[in-house]
Amino acid sequence: MKMKRIYIAAMVVAAFIGTLCRAESKVGPILADTAPLTGQNVVLACKDGSSVRIDVLGASLFRVRHSKNAVWTESALNRYGVFTSEFPKTEFKQIVAKDICTLTTSQAALAVNIADGSIILSTADGKQLTRQARPKYETGGSSEIRFSLTKDERLYGLGDASRENIMRRGGSYEMWVLNVKSYIPVPMMLSSRGWGMLLNTTWRNTFDMGKTDPDAMICSAPRSDPDYYIFCGPDYRSLLKTYTSFTGRPALLPIWGYGFTYVCNQNIDAYNLVYEALEFRKQKMPCDVIGLEPGWMSKNYDFTTEKKWHPQRFPFPYWAPKGPHTFIGALKRKGFKLSLWLCCDYDLGVYEEQCVTGQNSGTKTTAVKSPKGTTELWHDDRIEKGKTDKKGKTDKKEESAPKEPEPWFEHLKKFVDQGAACFKLDGSKQVTEHPNRKWGNGMNDEEMHNLFPVIYAKQMSKGFEDHTKRRSMVYSAGGYSGIQQYVATWAGDTGGGAKPLASMLNLGFSGHSNHSCDMNARDPESIHFGFLQTWAQQNNWDYWYQPWLLDDEDTAAFREYGQLRYKLLPYIYSSAAEAAQTGYPVMRAMPLVCADDPAWDSCKTQYMLGDFLLVSVFTKSVRLPAGTWIDFWSGVEIKGPATLPVKVTPSRGGALMVKAGAIIPTWPPCSHVEKGWSEEVGLLVYPAKSSHFTLHEDDGVSLGYRSGKFAQTSITCESIDKGVCLTIGARRGSYKGMPASRNFTAHIHMSAPPRSITLDGKTITDSKWDAATHVETVKIPDCGNKARVLMLNK
Repeated sequence: MKMKRIYIAAMVVAAFIGTLCRAESKVGPILADTAPLTGQNVVLACKDGSSVRIDVLGASLFRVRHSKNAVWTESALNRYGVFTSEFPKTEFKQIVAKDICTLTTSQAALAVNIADGSIILSTADGKQLTRQARPKYETGGSSEIRFSLTKDERLYGLGDASRENIMRRGGSYEMWVLNVKSYIPVPMMLSSRGWGMLLNTTWRNTFDMGKTDPDAMICSAPRSDPDYYIFCGPDYRSLLKTYTSFTGRPALLPIWGYGFTYVCNQNIDAYNLVYEALEFRKQKMPCDVIGLEPGWMSKNYDFTTEKKWHPQRFPFPYWAPKGPHTFIGALKRKGFKLSLWLCCDYDLGVYEEQCVTGQNSGTKTTAVKSPKGTTELWHDDRIEKGKTDKKGKTDKKEESAPKEPEPWFEHLKKFVDQGAACFKLDGSKQVTEHPNRKWGNGMNDEEMHNLFPVIYAKQMSKGFEDHTKRRSMVYSAGGYSGIQQYVATWAGDTGGGAKPLASMLNLGFSGHSNHSCDMNARDPESIHFGFLQTWAQQNNWDYWYQPWLLDDEDTAAFREYGQLRYKLLPYIYSSAAEAAQTGYPVMRAMPLVCADDPAWDSCKTQYMLGDFLLVSVFTKSVRLPAGTWIDFWSGVEIKGPATLPVKVTPSRGGALMVKAGAIIPTWPPCSHVEKGWSEEVGLLVYPAKSSHFTLHEDDGVSLGYRSGKFAQTSITCESIDKGVCLTIGARRGSYKGMPASRNFTAHIHMSAPPRSITLDGKTITDSKWDAATHVETVKIPDCGNKARVLMLNK
């Protein structure tokens, strides 16, 4: 469903400074929605003179807005297309009885009290989930929304608002992007009672999660009318699927983005860059991305769109600046993708407004008129001449925007055409405040600050994709709501310890999957953690911690963990594809997985990596949930629940446990990857009663996966009285370059060697039993469009 828009003119137009979603005026918002627009929108007039608008966006998703003048505001996240405006038609019933209007879908009910605007969210069968009390707000001013909490209710989410905890109840958190302290706050939460909400604003806002009032969650924003999305579901997986249905699914990075990224010492030059790349190959350390810090530019920390290569450190023949003869061409021949560091203080909102209004370029002091004749976009000469304060004086502390505004990504195309394949978006400027800046779209920094890293990510991602027709690999330090659909992120300048882990787990609870941190490669625990993440990277920055220059034991551990990561790539990639389809993250906090046990709420030193691998980091003990677990390193089987000591050795930096029933696809050893499939696929199988895994395959680099151009293979394993049955299902789907079939090799963990083995009913005799590891290895060739059934008889 596309929301229709109307523009309120008259007195507010005179107050309009640039393009705003709402004017800083008590008259009312400039951009508004008609009400009702379709059968999916319900507007109710309350007895106190206020109005409530409910948009039924899905069977378990509603958008709620309160207004004192029946004019409906929306945030820049809606205006700039970060949140979708496309929703399927949802059937619902509307019943009014005794001042209560109830909207009921197949999965939820929302009851509005017409007397005071309070709201109750319930499941379709009548279980009350929460109650929103009568809101406190002033038009164009502050707002406060209270949601009731039950005694044992637990709350999660909020992104990177704090790294002190995972269960958020009892604290108060400011949603404001801050360097180091809060790189990616997300104003959303999930409740253990099966509901969630997102506060729809980019203004500075606060979530009081039962700190002031133990029985209430209080969401407040000093400059926003009440506007939020609220949703429900039976578990966290369903809640995240609903949440990312409108804020955007996590991006699926190119396959090589899930390999290993190495960022060189910032003083490196082209010659040493190439030879460091070659050293990775000589050392048999897999690596796909090799990156440069700001020293690649002729001007260090060049924020402008005039940046150039450093002429001495990274020279190009002036007569032929691109092609296989350049150092980038040499890197490409060895399987490396080049990453470039960027910093940005550009006035990105101007381009977003141009996109909204269909304008490709700006002109000085011209107003663009909407079809109804009201002012919709202004181009201010502040864009060309710098920013001014209220008295008209230029703030020289703020960097001026360029004289001729152009899309930010436009100036980067020449570097992409030369072979740059990846970009690192430093936190510089994008996570710092600009209190005196008046942005070209009319916003002040209180509204633009949280928005900036999101539209920065959006313009980088879409700019690269539009230019190359390939997936982007862009990673950023900053973010806010919706960031997950555009880029990967890392935990900023906070190293690779336990605090970054809390950031990753909280972002996973907030719909963002592709998160990482700077690996500390100087000890086995940090190496263990660094390689067992959704995506992995080491930033050498100004140091001499090249993997081959570490202590010999650490170099060996680095090599072994790097090879393990590449072996596990089809498992990680398939888990990332699931995240891209459902919002369920690759790295999963224990409370996300073990939702019924509050004891997991304090657990910040272990997580699930995909469905089957449990990873411990920076801890002396690991706690196992109920069930059977197998030590990946030793093969020893342990019955949970149990707490075990973790022994760190020079080659093992932490526990890596396998859940019984695991089916883990692997690929053969390689130095780098180019495609999202392999002719040879291994399967590490740990039989339990019944289990399954879905193997995702595609071309690894194109955007085709978004339109269904991928293949899935369902792999199931059952332990039955007579033995173990492993079924590799028929492959479903297709993509460009898909092979007719692949050859699988299953490594099946068993207590004793099988008495006999059949494949599709025919006896096979060329399997191998390893008595030391209790593993039977069986080849299963030609797996493609027909299912293959392997039976290992006791």
